[in-house]
Amino acid sequence: MGRWRDGDGTLTVGTGGEARVVPLRVAASYRARTRGLLGQDGIEGALLLTPCSSVHTFRMRFAIDVAYLDRKLNVVAVRTMKPGRLGLPRLRARHAVESQAGAMAGWGLRPGVRVTVDRAGPDGG
Repeated sequence: MGRWRDGDGTLTVGTGGEARVVPLRVAASYRARTRGLLGQDGIEGALLLTPCSSVHTFRMRFAIDVAYLDRKLNVVAVRTMKPGRLGLPRLRARHAVESQAGAMAGWGLRPGVRVTVDRAGPDGG
């Protein structure tokens, strides 16, 4: 994908007729990653944090699902985290996707699945 930038796009889980397309917000800058989902009551779609190998839910208002991705966007692990928790670092993880708790199971996002990220806008990424 090259250089990551803050912005909007889509996350595609699976392939063919079973593919699920999810609205995505990318947080690649230090400021956007630090803010993450703090101060929000929920999220439509998902948030991609990059680079990222661990997350926390301190001061969050809702439980989240977290999928850790490797360099090739393969899912390494998926966890559900309640507010006020500190996640363990994942050694192979380079990105993390956050969503409302329970959403990832509905998308079919589980370890071993490969996802694709498409960026919105004229530069495509």
